[in-house]
Amino acid sequence: MHELTCLEICAGAGGQSRGLEDAGFDHVAAVEIDPDACETLRLNRPQWKVVQDDVHNFDGRPHNGVDLLAGGVPCPPFSVAGKQLGADDERDLFPEALRLVGECEPTAVMLENVPGLSQARFAGYREQVLRELDDLGYQAKWQVLNACEFGVPQLRPRFILVAMRPDAYAHFEWPNAIWTPPTVGEALHAMMAEGGWKGADDWARKANGIGPTLVGGSRKHGGPDLGPTRAREAWRKLGVDGRGLADAPPPADAPVDYIPRLTRDMTAVIQGFPLDWKFYGRKTASYRQVGNAFPPPVARAVGTKIRMAIEAARGAGRQDLLRAV
Repeated sequence: MHELTCLEICAGAGGQSRGLEDAGFDHVAAVEIDPDACETLRLNRPQWKVVQDDVHNFDGRPHNGVDLLAGGVPCPPFSVAGKQLGADDERDLFPEALRLVGECEPTAVMLENVPGLSQARFAGYREQVLRELDDLGYQAKWQVLNACEFGVPQLRPRFILVAMRPDAYAHFEWPNAIWTPPTVGEALHAMMAEGGWKGADDWARKANGIGPTLVGGSRKHGGPDLGPTRAREAWRKLGVDGRGLADAPPPADAPVDYIPRLTRDMTAVIQGFPLDWKFYGRKTASYRQVGNAFPPPVARAVGTKIRMAIEAARGAGRQDLLRAV
């Protein structure tokens, strides 16, 4: 499979990065402001150009002609926790993403955010983004996709924007649900049993659903817990203490009816990260990276459809050229 090129902004801990890599995209650069997340990217992909900087300062012109511009622009402007200020929120980076589209002139664009952006109150904002992309020569559409439809054991809807040059967009289709996700118990049974806990089998049988959305929080808000009160209650029904994270799986001498907490690595599995992906930083800092990530399987599914559309357009272009000759 021929690798296409990708420039990624707001790359975080690499959830979207890993998914796009699996879809056949080679990163020319990954831009991220958080120092711990940058170290995570360097830890896993030392060959990549990781740029630790504010997107406002990044010049996209050296990467003109990249195949894909992708990013998980900050969600607080459109999330309940962030007060849904939209364009009035200084953390809104859609304008910067559109600036980079103009500078990079990519074949395709993929931007993801929280489903709050799909609400009626932001209809005008979404239309403005589509108009600006149209002015730049792109056709685009928004779509809500849920991570659980792509094998992730978590209820995590994401609002995704895909924009492409018209010749490629004509071949683009949104991915369909791929497979039923494992339950939390199925996904984490082996990890829960690592320390010899005798209650692991019973726990796994009872944790027979998918988890609620993990919430990583920010440097100012949130800590090493699995989310707000409602989320913690949902985790409790799955046999998980969501009030914090554990440093290790339950020990062998833990009671069989013990209600365990998840480790950071367990939350990464719930987010859809492969077991070989490493995270830099202390527990709270590294969990924040996990909780804010775009699940790799979803990025892979959308990225694969984008790659197929680009390659189909280029194949059609070659056929037209041959016929002209």
